[in-house]
Amino acid sequence: MMVKICGITNRDDAMAAVEAGASAIGFNFYRESPRYIAPSGAALIAEKIPANVWKVGIFVSESAESVAKIVLNVGLDVAQLYGRSEARGIRVWRACRANEDILSGLKNDTVEALLLDAPAEDDGEYGGTGRTFDWSRAKGLPKKIIVAGGLDASNVGRAIEEAQPWGVDACSRLEKSPGLKDHEKMREFIKAALRS
Repeated sequence: MMVKICGITNRDDAMAAVEAGASAIGFNFYRESPRYIAPSGAALIAEKIPANVWKVGIFVSESAESVAKIVLNVGLDVAQLYGRSEARGIRVWRACRANEDILSGLKNDTVEALLLDAPAEDDGEYGGTGRTFDWSRAKGLPKKIIVAGGLDASNVGRAIEEAQPWGVDACSRLEKSPGLKDHEKMREFIKAALRS
């Protein structure tokens, strides 16, 4: 099970996620997000992350050129793309809301995985809402699926059972405040995900 901790904004949270067994950590480069991190700050954290833990950049409606520059400067392994974002020369996880046309994200052969997130209440929300969705919508889709949205230790086992995903992704329910993780909640989430 791939387990990603998203919305990392500082080195302490990143290292706590790594030590707890996270497969990937996410840096949010969307300026409107309360979990935004500048590429220079992400680069300082990324250089301390072991090579076996993927560094994922979250991009919202960014050009391929902009994504490529940040990928290079930060040393990212994966680009997680929302909206009209594009990327070339890197592994891509395409993010979409569970109420959107999921099949359109499955048609693109260059996409390694599809991240299904909870529906947004407004168009400016891209993850980190703490809301869930009907996880059974993810089951049996013909691509690697990552389930996100409202996950924590109390429900990740049920999400995995219902969706049968390749991975899970959590953010807001593991926080003390936006952008600041609760290390105990992170540890419990990762433990619950890995034993499911």
